[in-house]
Amino acid sequence: MIRLENVNKVYRTKTIETTALSNINLFVPKGEFLSIMGPSGCGKSTLLNIIGLLDEATSGTIRIDGNIHSNYNSKAVARFRNAKLGFIFQSFHLIPDLSVIDNVELPLLYRKTSRKERRRLAEEALESVGLKNRMSHFPSQLSGGQKQRVAISRAIIGKPAILLADEPTGNLDSVMGNEVMDILLRLNTEGETTIVMVTHDQNMAQKTHKLMRLYDGSQVA
Repeated sequence: MIRLENVNKVYRTKTIETTALSNINLFVPKGEFLSIMGPSGCGKSTLLNIIGLLDEATSGTIRIDGNIHSNYNSKAVARFRNAKLGFIFQSFHLIPDLSVIDNVELPLLYRKTSRKERRRLAEEALESVGLKNRMSHFPSQLSGGQKQRVAISRAIIGKPAILLADEPTGNLDSVMGNEVMDILLRLNTEGETTIVMVTHDQNMAQKTHKLMRLYDGSQVA
């Protein structure tokens, strides 16, 4: 489902060159749940953005669901991201002026999906995370754990093959964090969704199938 071969990412300015990722090789088969761990600034989020086709590698080959993409700004890549990938962020990224259900519907606005079908799928996604009774609420009326469950609903409404999660439990207490992790594990097990999760939490990482460690942009395990 995900294959990276000799991937490097270098940021350059007129005076300095910074290597964010060095010679990354990664294979994630369909249905696997992978955790990526490492200290702050080691390249975890950069790697996740490259897998998610949000950032372009300086060199190397990236295959996502069998496809190699070269121009990340193309409409074809944008359509691929929308159809195949779901994103969950530590800070939720919910739009405060939109209701819960309108936030969840957002990814389907970029598809030719009728309003009735968008609403049905949004209700289904919210029900799957136990928040159907909060559809009309606004983000400011929710707890951190509830906001993250809304974000998960938004990520899965399009039924993506791959879910990319950047510190999904990082802003939550242990109880809410475990609830969110249980949802991700269920999506992985029942929906056979391939998941790549960046985390600082060893306890969360131990619940996944495989662990990759980064240090200063390089794989160490």
